[in-house]
Amino acid sequence: MRRSAPRPRPISAPWTRPNALSERLTAAAARRIALAAQGFGAARPEQADAGHLRRTVERLALHQIDSVNVVVRAHYLPAFSRLGVYDRALIDKAAWGRRSERKLFEYWAHEASLLPFALHPLLRWRMAAADRGETGWGGLRPFATERRAEAMAVLDRIRAEGPMAASDFEESRGRSGWWEWGDTKRALEWLFWAGHITTAERRGSFERVYDLSERVIPPAIFALPAPDEAEAHRALIAHAARALGVATATDLRDYFRQPPEEARRAIAELVEAEELLPVTVEGWNRPAFLHCDARRPRRIAARALLAPFDPLIWERSRTERLFDFHYRIGIYTPAERRTHGYYDLPFLLGDRLVGRVDLKADRALRELRVLRIHFEPDAPAEAGEALDAEIADMARWLGLSSGVRPAHK
Repeated sequence: MRRSAPRPRPISAPWTRPNALSERLTAAAARRIALAAQGFGAARPEQADAGHLRRTVERLALHQIDSVNVVVRAHYLPAFSRLGVYDRALIDKAAWGRRSERKLFEYWAHEASLLPFALHPLLRWRMAAADRGETGWGGLRPFATERRAEAMAVLDRIRAEGPMAASDFEESRGRSGWWEWGDTKRALEWLFWAGHITTAERRGSFERVYDLSERVIPPAIFALPAPDEAEAHRALIAHAARALGVATATDLRDYFRQPPEEARRAIAELVEAEELLPVTVEGWNRPAFLHCDARRPRRIAARALLAPFDPLIWERSRTERLFDFHYRIGIYTPAERRTHGYYDLPFLLGDRLVGRVDLKADRALRELRVLRIHFEPDAPAEAGEALDAEIADMARWLGLSSGVRPAHK
C-alpha cells in the first residue's frame, strides 16, 4: 500500500516546539551580548587603520548612508564610535576610490548603505525584483515596464560616455532634492535599484555619479552566480544575527529589510541548523534568537557617541528593549516639539545609554558646538567627565575645536 506523503512541518515558528526555549537571558546579559556583537566589547585601537575599518564593516555588514551633515555624514560615525579617531579617507577610498582600493559598494540594504562586495550576490534578488517593477519606490516602478525604454536610453548613454551624475543630463540641471527629481533622475534611481548601475563616486556636494555595475563591482564578485533566493535570505539573516548577537525575528528581518515570510522561513531553517538558538530575554515580550557564536562578556567598558543611524540603535523599539532608552532624532520632529535638540547623539558609557548630546559642526568657526546635554536620571557620576572626553575626541577627529559645554539637564 502506497504511503501518503508526510505533511510538511510548519516553518514559520519552529521555536514554539516544546522545550525549544532552552535558555533564559537576563536583560543585562542580552545587552552585553548585543554590544559585543556590535564591536563594543574590546578597547579601541591605539591607531585605527584600514584593517580595523575593514573588520568593523564586515562585523556590522553595512554602514547606513544619510545626507544630513550637521556633525559629519552618518556613514563615517559608526567606525568612530567603535574605533575612535581614524582617517575618514579610509572610508572614501574603500567606497569611492580607485578600483584597486575599493572594498565597498552602495545599495539599498537597511536603507541606502555601504556594504562589503561579498554581499553583492546576496542582494541580487532585490535587484531582480526591482527590475521586474516589484520593489522600490512607487514613482520608480514604471521604468521597469511602460517607461523601460527611457531608462535603457539613459543606461546606453552611461555605457557610451562613462560615469555620469543626474546633473550631467540636460533635463536634470538645476534640480535638487526629492521633490525636484526629473524623469532622468528617477530613471537613474530605478537603474540603481535594479542593479544595472551603481555609484562610481560621490562629488563634493555628495551627488552620486553612476556607472555600469560591471565597471565598478570587481569582476570576480560580479561573475559569481546569484544564490537562489532562499539561500540569499538565509545568508542575510545569518549576517544580521551575527551583527546583533541576540535579537527578535523582527530585529533580524529589519537589518536588511527582508520580506516577512522569507525571513520567517530563513529563521526557521537557521534554528533547525542550530546556527540560531531560541532564547527568552527578561523583559522582552516575544521570542528571541541567540547567534551560536555570540560572545557573552561579563562586562562592557565602552564609551561612544552614536549616530542616529548606527545599527546598535536604528531600530528604536529594540533600543528601548535593550537599554530602556526612548530615542527619536529631532530632525524629523517640529522644532516646538523637540525635547533633546535637532541632531542629538546618544551617549554609551559602559553597557548603558546614559544621555544624549545635541551637536553641530560649525565649519566656518572650526568648532564642534555643544548645544544641549541631557543625562538619564540614573546616569553615573562620572558620565559628565566621560562625555567631555568623548566630545573632545570627536572634535579632534573632525579637525575642530571643542565647544563650550552647556549646563546639562
